[in-house]
Amino acid sequence: MKRVTWALAALSLASEVSANSFAEHGVGLDGAPDSIVNVSGGFRTRAALLYNLDLDRGVTPSGAPLFPVPLDDPKDQTLTHADLRLRTDLSFVAPGGGAQVKLRVDALDNVALGGRPEGLPTGTTSQAPSEDTIRVKRVWGEALTPLGVLAVGRMGSHWGLGMLTNAGDCADCDSGDAADRIAFVTPLGGHLWAAAYDFSATGPFVPARSGQRLFGVAPSAQVHTLTFAAMKYRSEFRRELRRRADKHTIDYGAYLSRRWQSSDVPAQYLPTAQPVRIDSNQVMSRGYTATAADLWLRWVLPDGRIEIEGAYLDARIEQPSLIPGVLARQPATSQQLGVALQTELAPRGAALSGGLDGGYASGDSAPGFGAFPEVTAPAPQSGDLDGAQANPPYDTTVNNFRFHPDYRIDRILFREIIGTVTDAVYVRPHLAATLFDLPSGRLAFDVAVVASWAVNPESAPGGQRPLGVELDPTLVYRSRDGFELALEQATLFPLSGLDNPALGLDAKPAQLWRTRVAFYF
Repeated sequence: MKRVTWALAALSLASEVSANSFAEHGVGLDGAPDSIVNVSGGFRTRAALLYNLDLDRGVTPSGAPLFPVPLDDPKDQTLTHADLRLRTDLSFVAPGGGAQVKLRVDALDNVALGGRPEGLPTGTTSQAPSEDTIRVKRVWGEALTPLGVLAVGRMGSHWGLGMLTNAGDCADCDSGDAADRIAFVTPLGGHLWAAAYDFSATGPFVPARSGQRLFGVAPSAQVHTLTFAAMKYRSEFRRELRRRADKHTIDYGAYLSRRWQSSDVPAQYLPTAQPVRIDSNQVMSRGYTATAADLWLRWVLPDGRIEIEGAYLDARIEQPSLIPGVLARQPATSQQLGVALQTELAPRGAALSGGLDGGYASGDSAPGFGAFPEVTAPAPQSGDLDGAQANPPYDTTVNNFRFHPDYRIDRILFREIIGTVTDAVYVRPHLAATLFDLPSGRLAFDVAVVASWAVNPESAPGGQRPLGVELDPTLVYRSRDGFELALEQATLFPLSGLDNPALGLDAKPAQLWRTRVAFYF
């Protein structure tokens, strides 16, 4: 079969960068290209005002507020933030169209405005360049073979709704997953079949004699990840054609990933007061294995959409100790479950649309949510916001599922205070309206209400399940020329799960105002 036929088959199943990284492979390899170099991207700048995000409920038992407060006046309620980013995606296509190299470069990535004044702050006339002024996020190559598409390099990793792995391609995303990966994707029987191997972690290293290359000197410490996926997938263009023809479209996929590590060298990543010489004495047995299984389904109706993703994670660490020579007697285990649902009712030609979203992230009975625990931090106390969910030898399980931070459902509670959805269940009704739609642009308004509860009351600072109700309205203008202006507001009404019973203080409402300006090319 000719390679053009393979490319057309892949293109008929995939066209969106943000929808699924496996489905993206092969897009653009459809014969002789119109242009050898293609450039796209966008520039954004954001500014936010945050009011009372510590909820005015005092500090946790560990002595910290739920959110930072002003250093100059801890009784003040207001913090501000502003940043910017230029993102550029490039592809270099071979003249025959059978191979291409893709590149993502971010400039001034999330750099705070006014954050690096030159000289004294009161006398500055310029901003000094940041250390991370230019960041190459991804670079990989793709080639058509007689059997399918081969991709090699550092590439985005995304699946389904982005609840488990998320490439961070949205306009307001902050991070995104990138994998050092070898992947192969082939279309067969109307489906895409994919296999991938990831170099998840390697090292420690010693330099070659030339000093230009590095060699890993602890092969057993390498973290391996092997992934298999199968999906039925149609492009956004094809889904829209079928919708206008009053046809239903069902896409779906299954994802199975296995990760393992035999040994470990904790000295290469643990903070220490004094540098530690990395030698054979620092290598210790780990015995780590983990399995992730994910199912995704999207049903596009003529007047709506239903999309759901569910993931189950199982892991075991035979030797959880991080100190060579000090061994734990019990293994550490983990069983996690996460589910995300999105629905939308959008009758054709109607100015109004709406839906009901929901989600569940399994929890753990240890104190704190376990969203971003620090490796060397002490065990959390009852009433703390965060902390490690395992505390050997008394507690050796970590069962809280964590949504990817770029999978956003709100603006204050999970995005800013907790950091992500974990150990929680939520429902999210939403409504959107087009205020005007002109040849020059479109003005729209939408509002979402997010009600959330802790799965385990022991995880919440207030020791109760109800966390809060948040109201998130948005006004956004999008021009036909790639300009976007968004005005966002949020109000969180905290419930008993965020109170401070130790101090007898109830949590008070918090508010946020944000504006985002973006230019796309």
